[in-house]
Amino acid sequence: MPQLQYFQKLFLKKNTLVILAAAAFTGMVANQLRDEDGRTWSIYKADAHSTSSSPLSQINVSNVQSLKPAWAFSINDMKSGARPGSSECNPIIVDGVMYATSAKHWVYAVNAATGKQLWAFDPFDGAEGGGVSRGVTYWESGTDRRILVTGGDNLFALDAATGRPVPEFGKNGRVSMNIGLRDDPATISVIPTSPGIVYKDLVIMGAEVSELYGAQPGYIRAYNCRTGKLVWTFHTIPLPGEPGYETWPEGAYKYAGGANDWAGMSVDAARGMVFLATGSPTYDYYGADRKGQNLFGNSVVALDAATGHYKWHFQTVHHDLWDYDLPAPPNLVTVEREGKKVDAVAQVTKHGFIFVFDRETGKPLFPIEERKVPASHIPGEEAWPTQPFPLAPKPFARQYMSEKDLTHFTDAGHDTLVKRYRSLRYEGLFTPPDLKGTLMLPGSRGGAEWGGAAYDPASGMLFVRSNESPEIESMKKVDADEEAGNMSVWQQGKSLYMTYCVACHGKDKNGDEPTYPSLIGLRSRMTREAALDKIRKGGGKMPAFASVVKGKEKAIMAFLFEREQQSSSAVTKFENGRTREGAAKYLNLTAYGYFRDHEGNPALTPPWGRLSAINLTTGDYAWQIPLGNDEKRQLKGADETGQEGSAGPMVTAGGLLFISGTNDRQLRAFDKKTGKLLWKTTLPAVANATACTYMAGNKQYVAVSVGGTKENPSGSIMAFALP
Repeated sequence: MPQLQYFQKLFLKKNTLVILAAAAFTGMVANQLRDEDGRTWSIYKADAHSTSSSPLSQINVSNVQSLKPAWAFSINDMKSGARPGSSECNPIIVDGVMYATSAKHWVYAVNAATGKQLWAFDPFDGAEGGGVSRGVTYWESGTDRRILVTGGDNLFALDAATGRPVPEFGKNGRVSMNIGLRDDPATISVIPTSPGIVYKDLVIMGAEVSELYGAQPGYIRAYNCRTGKLVWTFHTIPLPGEPGYETWPEGAYKYAGGANDWAGMSVDAARGMVFLATGSPTYDYYGADRKGQNLFGNSVVALDAATGHYKWHFQTVHHDLWDYDLPAPPNLVTVEREGKKVDAVAQVTKHGFIFVFDRETGKPLFPIEERKVPASHIPGEEAWPTQPFPLAPKPFARQYMSEKDLTHFTDAGHDTLVKRYRSLRYEGLFTPPDLKGTLMLPGSRGGAEWGGAAYDPASGMLFVRSNESPEIESMKKVDADEEAGNMSVWQQGKSLYMTYCVACHGKDKNGDEPTYPSLIGLRSRMTREAALDKIRKGGGKMPAFASVVKGKEKAIMAFLFEREQQSSSAVTKFENGRTREGAAKYLNLTAYGYFRDHEGNPALTPPWGRLSAINLTTGDYAWQIPLGNDEKRQLKGADETGQEGSAGPMVTAGGLLFISGTNDRQLRAFDKKTGKLLWKTTLPAVANATACTYMAGNKQYVAVSVGGTKENPSGSIMAFALP
């Protein structure tokens, strides 16, 4: 530091003014360093490149074994006796203040060194609210510092110092995200789950939309951070004259839905580019009304961040029939090609691939082949004849299973699995949904999840967790009018439940905790109004069912809240509910379900979850290990089983990789070079969230959002540090 050396020389002259100037300068440098340390995790997933990577190294491979709890912020925004919440929030830290959302979707500011609450904000004004929230966005200009966060279908701007809504933003601090989509704002509900990303004075937003018939299109929108004004919109289901319009039936933009970015985005500020990762068009498993490739569904898309103008794209799944959404933001990375550094985009997928592209042009940096895949047998469906297969890196999750891969916990259980396996249609990775049932692997919960990957710029390694959770697609043609017949209101509600809800909540409503809640005794936990609002808007893994229950609210409420003999016997005619005039309706009745034996054991041999390290320059794997352990199902002398999870890894310059999210309730730290476990701790509940790390008061902390317990359903944020 030449300036500091200059001042040090002048110190020798004992010039008082120079001493004061030197002290002032040294203090300024120290403050700058503290500011930089205080902003090493000021954006969701660490930075605008979505790397989940930190330059901090105070906690490192040599001392992580000494990591201890530093503080815990206990949240208290859920009623006593409520079902324990599951927070997916990745907190951000700006200048010593942590900003986070709870499982209830409230916003909190806490002292990052002590965990003491500074302020709280309820976006629902005391109403039930809730829903998935993975964090907040920070924006500043001069002394104007704001937290941008969604609550329900509203985008809020809060004063970062007080938590109060900023009056000049939208209407009294909020903007309705229902406005500016295709349909009447009063009849729809668009609920983002991942935070937006800032480019200059714009916050760029994706959204969560229904995955069923009648869903809204997943337009990408940019709002002015000062005023809340909508600045630009990118139509992920193109309008006439826009790129990609020809990949849909004529006029599809008037009725087709989905193709939304629900997992977050990345920004290259120097190039002025924003990168999207979109999900599937709707309906997820039947696309007779959307014949074609369906751009920009399941695509990595690069846009001009200032205008929303299209730059390039790559579609990872054509005409998706498997719910293979792109589940995480693209990682902006740098790889070597012929001795030169190339800025690139790496995208992990649910079906276990990593696609790597030149950041400016979209050109693949590893070869990708279009291979023939099986045709659909369902009437009206036209599966796309080919799908893209990257030749490197190799898949990070299993993409095929045979009978020898079926588990054998008991003879009866194994026989159940073999019989079921042989009854299904299964021709590999892209076997289309079928009326006889189709086996899917890695499955719609498989491969990478919303936690995504972490990128280490020092080594060029990409770290990703994967799930291997086969499931069965059970397709059925549905006509609600015909099925209603002369049934009572209660019976109609039961028919709705058995069609749309049974796969997750079970025939007996017992659910499958902790992922799918029991609905037994629902009346003691929720009002009818709150339950109906949850059904309409969705939350967690539950999609929005607004289009399904429209006109049938009395029926579904009767089934969930009343006994059959108590409910009205009046007959209610169901609405048609078709997506287009004359279009048939097929549903996957076991969507998001598990392939298990009759005793509830997983069908596929372990590992069921893994953690992988991939060299993005060569495409080679440095290591791959099971992540998590199901001790009850671990065979004697066998490796750990691995467990399914959604939270992503976090990598540091201290040589560490932190990750949580397994049902064994562990937060773990691995050596990033070898995959060796160096430290772990048992948390009060599952931390279904990606960890973060930051400096506060000259000390490095690792913090993670932890789910609720019976005693404290709201959950907590826990921070760890060296003694």
